[in-house]
Amino acid sequence: MAAEDIHVRLCLQEIVKLDLEAKALIQDIRDVAKTTEMLEELNQDVREKINKLRNKINDLDDLGREQDKDADREAILKNVDTHKQKLMSTITCLRQTNITTQLMIDKQNKQDLFNGGSELRQRTKGNKETLAAKASNITESLMNLNRMMVGQVKQSEQTNTTLISSSKTVSDTHDEFQAMGGHIQTSHRLLTKYDRRDLTDKLLIFLALVFFFATVLYIVKKRVWPS
Repeated sequence: MAAEDIHVRLCLQEIVKLDLEAKALIQDIRDVAKTTEMLEELNQDVREKINKLRNKINDLDDLGREQDKDADREAILKNVDTHKQKLMSTITCLRQTNITTQLMIDKQNKQDLFNGGSELRQRTKGNKETLAAKASNITESLMNLNRMMVGQVKQSEQTNTTLISSSKTVSDTHDEFQAMGGHIQTSHRLLTKYDRRDLTDKLLIFLALVFFFATVLYIVKKRVWPS
């Protein structure tokens, strides 16, 4: 009989111990679980404790039914009912804690997603500003090139006027071509300087040179082969 009392006492102690451990894990879910993975790990531990607790309560129930004295049997079975109610309360608490914690995790995930979207919008805004600055620089470069082309056109017009008003021979015209060689070299240096610019700049310079040489050739044709 004393041995049975010891078994009952040890079983009760184990039930109390497992109940406290399960409740501590539920508290950890409230305090520690910040991600779905952590929540699942803690739930796995709690379920193991609850299963062990349920088995121990069943063991106590078996010990109570084996008692010879009605008073001992009733006292133990009453303890069994009490611990079963506590177990149900613990399971209910676990469910409520899981719901609350999962809602908090979902809310945090949405907040992180929103913050990530804000950062993305800021980066996009920065990219737009960078593109706008580049476009402004390109526009300024095109304007500078346009001014240079206007100067070259004026220079060509002045050369045209000089050639038309001149009554020199073809030999003089040849000398003038040699003088123009310096202008061509200057144009070549300008082309080399702007060689690193983008395709639009190169195309505009090319068109300017074509216009320049076309004007010169037209003048030469008029001087050498007058109609």
